[in-house]
Amino acid sequence: MLWVMARKLRLQFQGAIYHVMNRGDHQEPIFRGVTDRELFLKTLGQACEKTDWQVHAWCLMSNHFHLVVETPQPNLVAGMKWLLGTYTARFNRRHKLFGHLFSGRYKALFVDGSGTGYLKSACDYVHLNPVRAKLLRRSQRLREFRWSSFGEYLKSPAARPVWLRTERLLGEHGIQKDSPAGRAEFEKRLELRRASEDLEHQEELMGGWCLGSEQFRQELLEQMNERKGAEHYGAEIRESATEKAERLVKEQLRRLGWRELDLTAHRKGAPEKLEIASRLRKETTMTLAWIAQRLQMGTKTHLSHLLYWQQRKAAN
Repeated sequence: MLWVMARKLRLQFQGAIYHVMNRGDHQEPIFRGVTDRELFLKTLGQACEKTDWQVHAWCLMSNHFHLVVETPQPNLVAGMKWLLGTYTARFNRRHKLFGHLFSGRYKALFVDGSGTGYLKSACDYVHLNPVRAKLLRRSQRLREFRWSSFGEYLKSPAARPVWLRTERLLGEHGIQKDSPAGRAEFEKRLELRRASEDLEHQEELMGGWCLGSEQFRQELLEQMNERKGAEHYGAEIRESATEKAERLVKEQLRRLGWRELDLTAHRKGAPEKLEIASRLRKETTMTLAWIAQRLQMGTKTHLSHLLYWQQRKAAN
């Protein structure tokens, strides 16, 4: 099933792959140093845990970022809202700032993941971004740029983030095994691609709304036309996130041996309820207001205080 957002090209569907990019407001930096970049990657990892996203490639520049992300569930919008909002809040708190950090809406380019080379084109574009930006001297190897997933591909699987999915890109490069020899071949191929990089062609390639075959493009356009003017898209998108949250609630209730009525019978700040709320905050994009109402825990402000003191207690 496919959903369409009200504004331009916000299609969401199971298994969709996007090349996502966003810049700082007024071209201002979104990363002021190592700590900010580490904070963004930590936040990205948490977003992946909440949404089940799989990242194929990423690159952090000074005033923008690139992601190639696959969404097993149709939740790009909810996930990006949480990722950008949470990182902005953490960045502002760290630098004692307030207000917008990012410039308007993020760009999301559809990527054909059918194994015909388009995923490779998108990921190679992201990994070669430091070259186009002239952040590497000719004598430096691509792996020397720390803030992209290229270096992660050269590590053993156990040393990579769990949310980085590598086998599909390696496969499109014709590398069948994620071994030291395979990773060396991957590096060799990217360095050769770097040497023959056609910058103008690559920028043109990524300038549209879809990277894929004509058939892929036509299928997307047909789905968009079918949903044109639909008024129920928002509820359907929210339903996907709600379904996951409800599944987690029911799972926790079964584990506790509780019925639905027990949520009303127990006090608002019961430890069992707080445990469920913590898991919902960690693993879903549901709001504090939704969680407080669903678990009969009072106001969202009350729940926020409970979660704060729970974290303080766990830290001591």
